[in-house]
Amino acid sequence: MTGTLAVAGLGPGDEDMVTPEVRAALAAATDVIGYFPYVARVAPREGLTLHGSDNRVEIDRADLSLTLAAEGAKVVIVSSGDPGVFAMASALFEALEKRPDLHGLDIKILPGITAMLAAAAHAGAPLGHDFCAINLSDNLKPWELVEHRLRLAAQADFAMGFYNPRSASRPHQFARALEILREECGPDRLITFARAVTTPEERITTVTLAEATPEMADMRTVVLVGNSATRRVGAWVYTPRSA
Repeated sequence: MTGTLAVAGLGPGDEDMVTPEVRAALAAATDVIGYFPYVARVAPREGLTLHGSDNRVEIDRADLSLTLAAEGAKVVIVSSGDPGVFAMASALFEALEKRPDLHGLDIKILPGITAMLAAAAHAGAPLGHDFCAINLSDNLKPWELVEHRLRLAAQADFAMGFYNPRSASRPHQFARALEILREECGPDRLITFARAVTTPEERITTVTLAEATPEMADMRTVVLVGNSATRRVGAWVYTPRSA
């Protein structure tokens, strides 16, 4: 008997931002798989097995989910935000590519509200025109590539959203990212630090690049950088649609 497999986005933190589609998948699941903090957001119940694991074993999680679904389980892999944005949907397909016998599995990707979009909404509309998202972590790509993409995005005058800006193991890299932004965008460009968006610990801070410091960001922070037309209006930040 073949089961089902869904990859679900739990949104940025507030349970009210979990979509009805994801809630229905979780209610029907026999197995939920994911990073420990995300699995902890799913309430235990009879008939449900929770499989929490460490942050850097994405392919192991994907393989387990494929195996369980092939055996008949109703599996949901959980990610924060949207599963297709620097998350588990891509890891699942990477694992599936190596298991052609399972290419016929019933797989669904269930979208969620990303931290980047939730942060932008709480700040105003800083991503109101063309924008790009860049993961500043070098766990899966060399830092030189991060710098290259960052510089080109700034030169193209995109608004930008940054994930994983600064961690305890690589505190110096975000300082370098700020240097590049100042070189390419100048000191007056607006930058927003959105920490723990939609949770009780939320903090939204907008400053200029000249005022920004590396310590304003950590792994719970999404960083938004405006384009050359981004400006303030009262307490809000927005990028005009004609920018």
